[in-house]
Amino acid sequence: MKKILIIDDEVNVALLLAKFLTRNGFNVSTASSGTNGLEQLKNGSFNLVLCDFRLEDTDGREMLKQIKTHYPQTGVIIITGYSDIKMAVELIKMGAYDYITKPLYPDEILNTITKAIETHNALVEDPQQTTAHVNNKVNQKALTGMVIGTSRASKELMRQIELVAPTNYSVIILGESGTGKEEAAKSIHMHSPRHNQPFIAMDCGSLTKELAASEFFGHEKGSFTGAFATKIGHFEMANGGTLFLDEVGNLSYEIQAALLRTVQERKVKRIGSTKEIDLDVRIIVATNENLQEGIQKGKFREDLYHRFNEFSIFMPPLRDRGNDIMLLAEHFLKTSNQELNRSVTSFSPEVIECFMNYRWPGNIRELKNIVRRAALISEGNEITMKALPLEISNYKTPAADYLSNNEATNIKEPRHDLKNAALEAEYDTILRVLKEVSYNKTKAAEILNIDRKTLYNKMKAINLK
Repeated sequence: MKKILIIDDEVNVALLLAKFLTRNGFNVSTASSGTNGLEQLKNGSFNLVLCDFRLEDTDGREMLKQIKTHYPQTGVIIITGYSDIKMAVELIKMGAYDYITKPLYPDEILNTITKAIETHNALVEDPQQTTAHVNNKVNQKALTGMVIGTSRASKELMRQIELVAPTNYSVIILGESGTGKEEAAKSIHMHSPRHNQPFIAMDCGSLTKELAASEFFGHEKGSFTGAFATKIGHFEMANGGTLFLDEVGNLSYEIQAALLRTVQERKVKRIGSTKEIDLDVRIIVATNENLQEGIQKGKFREDLYHRFNEFSIFMPPLRDRGNDIMLLAEHFLKTSNQELNRSVTSFSPEVIECFMNYRWPGNIRELKNIVRRAALISEGNEITMKALPLEISNYKTPAADYLSNNEATNIKEPRHDLKNAALEAEYDTILRVLKEVSYNKTKAAEILNIDRKTLYNKMKAINLK
């Protein structure tokens, strides 16, 4: 269970926040002064500190210095009033993860804390850590939470990260959802000269057209209806460090134009302000879409694409990483044991075979979730097939499924002729696409470049329900 320390001299605020976080699964302690907070840090280990900027006996700046000096593996979030936002941004540059403003809103607090713990745990992991894995003698190199395996695809990924990290190039990271694009971006940041500066991640996929400009560039109080306070934009927060833009292909064309100006001029101006702020920000973007296809369709600006594409990295899907699957599974089992206080030590041979045959449409994210779930529900010290969800334990390779469907017609083995080979290839393609879009037939038909009726007919012809 993650441990959080709240330092706030407004006792009622601290107690309400503590109750809320406890209900959401955190182990929470409170302190009403900076002195008491440091005493608690001395006597116990905490994953995260929420510290009010204004305390009776000290302030957030001094608390941050003390915590970063004596407890470097503890993350810090500053709680601030609107008048202290400028100082909060300075504290982020000094090493605080983020800030939240009063009045406190539950969803915002929970989201910020969850991201802070995940990000901080990744950033403090020793980049040189090595551990023995599968069949002994297989080493993993952990880069800020990203496990690099021994497959050819993984070694090439590692080579590219080490090549581009020391430069100031903008980078596009390409790959399917769940392949670890944000972890790769953090690795580039942590192995760059900017590693002591902020790493700010921004999910462009969740941005509405109306909110995007404010999130990117910030705004001044009263600059538009609903602007009740000054807001610092992500560019300004990342100044000196790295700004990571995830799912950048989802941005509206208008926001792309504003983004291009900021990237070209290296200046940002908050909405409602006349003051320009100089920027020194490295930009890393990620997408699971084909941006060049978006350019052809008029959905993505070609000039912005070339600004971003000074260097590109492809994240291989998990199904193409061979023995890395079990290396990653063992890594996630180890972290799950620590998180859940369990002692599950291994995978059964059947589970290993199942993992190696499964196509992993959700990639590393799916594998991590499966292992965490299995570690939680396993009764012994070994993960067995009954701990896996049905979609994995009942999974059959397309070839095995094809044979099963034809047993009714007494075909025991597939015929090695062109007609049969084409049928198997078509079955494999349809099944893979359906899994990737969670069996949404309309989306599948669009990706396969056929109409929905044709898809239904083909599914019926190969007895795919």
